[in-house]
Amino acid sequence: MEETTIFRETLGDTPIIRVLDFLIEGRGLDYSLSDIAENSNIGWTTLHRIWDKLLKNGIVKPTREIGRAKLFKLNEENPAVKELIKLYDTLLYQHTEKHLSKKITVKV
Repeated sequence: MEETTIFRETLGDTPIIRVLDFLIEGRGLDYSLSDIAENSNIGWTTLHRIWDKLLKNGIVKPTREIGRAKLFKLNEENPAVKELIKLYDTLLYQHTEKHLSKKITVKV
């Protein structure tokens, strides 16, 4: 069974959120569409259904081609993406702090 993330738990477990979750976690790296679909746990058809929206809105951008594969990455220059990254980091920080404070309280 797949474990959900705090990002998906908070924003909903939809294909777009799954893709954003994966790309934000691996920000700075570029991926093929196959890698994105596989690591986001969504189908190829589903990815293609949402991909044009992500490209059109500047959420993702093409980086390079390796053979026939085009690679893409999160567009960290996009103001909306910057805010999503802040939200992601804040949620992760809060979740970690809450989890750690429970462990400390139990040990004391």
